[in-house]
Formats: sequence, C-alpha cells, structure tokens
Amino acid sequence: MEDERILLLEDELLIVRHSGEIPEIALRSTLYYLCEDPEGPQLILSNEELVALQDAALKRSREIVLRDLDPSNRDLTLYRGVRRSIYNWHRHQAFCKRIKRSGKDFHGVVGKALLAFLEQEKEDVISGNRVSCVNCTADELQYFIGVLQCDPGKLPSDWQSLCRCRV
Repeated sequence: MEDERILLLEDELLIVRHSGEIPEIALRSTLYYLCEDPEGPQLILSNEELVALQDAALKRSREIVLRDLDPSNRDLTLYRGVRRSIYNWHRHQAFCKRIKRSGKDFHGVVGKALLAFLEQEKEDVISGNRVSCVNCTADELQYFIGVLQCDPGKLPSDWQSLCRCRV
C-alpha cells in the first residue's frame, strides 16, 4: 500500500512539474484528485507531500517566467515576450502568497535574467541583427525593473528605445 502511495505521488509530482502555462491549476487538479475526488485515492497528504507538490508547481512557474527572458527563445514559437514574463511574474508572486511562501528569493534571479536579456537585445538591435522584440511599454518595463530592484547602472543605455509598444 505504501509503495502504491509513493508511485501515485511520484506520478502527480511529474504532472505538476511538467504542467502547462498555469502550474497552479495543475496543482489544484492534483490535490483534488488525490484528496477529494470520489474516484481518486482520497489521501490525507502529509505536510512534506504537500510541500513537494507545491515545490513542483513553483519550479514550473519559475521556468515560465524565465522562458520569456531567455534571448535564445526569441525566435521560437513558445516565446511570448517581456510583457508575458511580467504577467507570469505577477502570477507567480500571487501563487507564492496564496501558499504562504516568500517569492523574494526569485527577485534576484529574474532581475539578472532581465538585465542580461536587455543587454543582448540592445546589442542585437544595434548590430542590425534583429528588430527589438520587447513587447511592453517603457513604463511597464520600468515598473518591472523597479520591483525586481535591478541596479539602474547595469541597464543598457537607452534601454527605453527597445520598447516597441507605446502608451
């Protein structure tokens, strides 16, 4: 019986960890199936099991935020742009709050990724290799930079010119 429980939880961890765009929904579905569904196993999860499932959702959520700040993804169909990263970052922070976890440790990671992305984007635009793909306004980007507490001295010069969207 214990082996069956372990296998069941491992399967659900994989489902949540490799879920789609909204891992929190996958987590909610998993928790319903495991604990509440009359057709499910109706488990009572230990705190460690719940935390492991939440961690899987958090890892996936972080991947989604960072996906759109990775310059190597810019020409792929999965790329949604900086605006989507901002949106997913807010979603991630709200999820952290709902499960009573601090999202502060992720600020620095996202900030570094954003600065590196902007630097690469600026370099590629200046060299004529591409047109900017920054799909948010300078105000939206400035807000994101501020929330992440990025060092303004590390921003590329004239970063606002990368923003294709106007107010």
